[in-house]
Amino acid sequence: MIFDCHTHTKFSADSKMTAADAIAKAESLNLGVVFTEHFDYDLPGEIDFTFDPEKYMDEYKNFRSEKIFLGAEIGLRKSARAANENFIGRVNFDMIIGSIHVVDDFDIYLPDFYVGKDKATAYRKYFAAMAEETAVEDFDVLGHIDYICRAAPYDDPEIDYKTFKPEIDKVLKIIVERKKILELNTRRLDKVRALKELVPIYRSYKNFGGRFITIGSDAHRAEAVGANFDAAINFAKELDLIPVTFRERKMITSQNF
Repeated sequence: MIFDCHTHTKFSADSKMTAADAIAKAESLNLGVVFTEHFDYDLPGEIDFTFDPEKYMDEYKNFRSEKIFLGAEIGLRKSARAANENFIGRVNFDMIIGSIHVVDDFDIYLPDFYVGKDKATAYRKYFAAMAEETAVEDFDVLGHIDYICRAAPYDDPEIDYKTFKPEIDKVLKIIVERKKILELNTRRLDKVRALKELVPIYRSYKNFGGRFITIGSDAHRAEAVGANFDAAINFAKELDLIPVTFRERKMITSQNF
């Protein structure tokens, strides 16, 4: 079974999706599902992107099954390392996604980060932060390597691998050396150009020794669960990458792929 390994329900500050609705949508698509609620310690802004892991586990424990796992998405950030470590150790999570949402104390989804920076400067800062944190923090899966493309204000927000090859390769080598997994986030896979620009990144990941990926929709609404999974599965097959998920922080290979 293929799993949607990146979803957010009501325990994430930016989602109101219920677990029941997410599960129903996943079942309709014959997918398993992993809930990966946001834990972004001290995220800039007024919204608290943290949650009580004990409450989460207590409320969702009856959902846990062979098709439903309970995880989290932590914000990788130097100032959050201790908080992230404490958070992960409090309960028995199935999977931890590590993601870069903040660079130089700016939320990169918001315009302030890009003020006074050309694309090359902003993207190199993003990948530098990614390399620094993936080298030391505890997580299973590196989330959405193309996250910066979602809000970057440039005429061409896509990642040109050739331009940023040294920075991206540094990240990919760290992921492979630490036996972590690269996520294929499906949020933008309906865009032909986005899909095309991801190919050389994931091909390099494979060339460095990466064999596995997780596939995740990053759904915050039930209708987004499993979005663009056909494109993701075709992408994985073409690059000979194997979809996996995690249970109790241990990798499980997807069956019938």
